[in-house]
Amino acid sequence: VQLVESGGSLVQAGGSLRLSCAASGFFLTDYSIGWFRQAPGKEREGVSCVSSMDRSTVYVDSVKGRFTISRDNAKNTAYLQMNDLKPEDTAVYYCAAMVGIGVCYLQRAAYDYWGQGTQVTVSS
Repeated sequence: VQLVESGGSLVQAGGSLRLSCAASGFFLTDYSIGWFRQAPGKEREGVSCVSSMDRSTVYVDSVKGRFTISRDNAKNTAYLQMNDLKPEDTAVYYCAAMVGIGVCYLQRAAYDYWGQGTQVTVSS
């Protein structure tokens, strides 16, 4: 079972990035997917999640209207589209998977599998 993130980069404020989370060893469609981020010296925080079978999505207030979570079941990959990036979005971004129950939570403890992270840096 493995999750691999990609797509992180250095971008100017106002720019966009799309992060990818490729799964292997299991089918993402059976799991709820979460994106978390951790900035230097800060706790890892939940950014967004989508429940199994795409029944619901959740976003932390600071990214609402700017970030969009999605998945492509045919590619067994989840995405986080990030628009209008701000310097405070700078962090290592992680994707995570939890056994699907039709809902998702922005709580680290709920997730069973984690990727290794991808760095997003937003310059002002």
